[in-house]
Amino acid sequence: MDEKRDYYEVLGVERNAAAGEIRKAFKRLAMEHHPDRNPGDLAAEDRFKELAEANEVLADPQKRELYDQYGHAGPRQAGFQGFSGVEDILSHFADMFGGFGFARGGSGGGRARVEQGDDVQIEMTVSFLEAARGCHKALELQRLVSCKVCSGNGGKAGTQPVACGTCRGRGQVASHQGFLTIATTCPTCRGRGQLLKDKCDECRGSGVERIKESITVNVPAGIDDGQTLRVPGKGQAGPSGGPPGHLYVTFQVLEDARFERSGDDLYTHVSLTFAQAALGARIQVPTLDGDVELAVPAGMQPGTVQVLRGKGMPNVHGRGVGNLAVRFTVAVPKKLTAEQRQLVVELARHDPAQPAPEASGRPSPEPKDEPKDEEEGGFFFRRKKKKR
Repeated sequence: MDEKRDYYEVLGVERNAAAGEIRKAFKRLAMEHHPDRNPGDLAAEDRFKELAEANEVLADPQKRELYDQYGHAGPRQAGFQGFSGVEDILSHFADMFGGFGFARGGSGGGRARVEQGDDVQIEMTVSFLEAARGCHKALELQRLVSCKVCSGNGGKAGTQPVACGTCRGRGQVASHQGFLTIATTCPTCRGRGQLLKDKCDECRGSGVERIKESITVNVPAGIDDGQTLRVPGKGQAGPSGGPPGHLYVTFQVLEDARFERSGDDLYTHVSLTFAQAALGARIQVPTLDGDVELAVPAGMQPGTVQVLRGKGMPNVHGRGVGNLAVRFTVAVPKKLTAEQRQLVVELARHDPAQPAPEASGRPSPEPKDEPKDEEEGGFFFRRKKKKR
């Protein structure tokens, strides 16, 4: 198999080209090498396919990032398998080619225009741990599928559709305005290029039927809130037996009280007693895999951050695992018993930087002004999100 050319070279753009520049380059070159503009030219058709594949990768930020890092093998990690042929490309880019006089089938060919079904978009809620570990989630979905009786063509068994007399099977009609020729969708066949004489009794000529289907969604480990996963071929069925659209699942990841997330890194905080901070201790720290024991050295200062490598979120594209940052705080008791106060006073007497307070023997009073919790914008909680 011949090695594929660099996608940037195929479109004739620089590696730092903006999305708009990539789209313009593809549109210009695709119009030049369009199969309907170059009938019988296999080289032009191959070039057209090459352009479509390059644009599909570089126009998508996720696929483009994978391509820049891993070359042609990268986009396959995001599920990109290329196009099955010219008809698949024309269906995928119907919005781009539909208004330029290009219609498959040729003059009087009577071949229906392939039209892909609509995409379906839904939201799915997963827990924080489900997002971290990945899981399989069942989904009940109502969608349109090809009619089982007529196999999606909309006609009765034994009958065949006929070419539309208005557009002669092209699916479009042309009008002339001076030197310009403008193509619009045929009003008679609505762009299909064919008409049914005898309609299927089951679907009444629509070629589709509505069913309730159970679908299992493979949730990848590391999925983040707001990210979308494409499930190919699970959208609405296309008219006249056209290919189905896709299912797009947007994830809502529930918050976990123990962790804050930023990309693949996690943040948590652990509260120490004064004795633990001063003398050192062995404490339990929460991680995605359960609590782990961590040694706290003597003299731990409030606000100290310790990083646990590889204890964060897995990367959704399989590129390693993030880290877990543990921030230590020291809990100061709001009330002291007489005995506790006496001990603190004794400790203070040995501190040359501070005169010792008198030991009253009475419990310390309630503080009048409660200390405020750390607000958003501080070092640790700057990534805190609003609760839904």
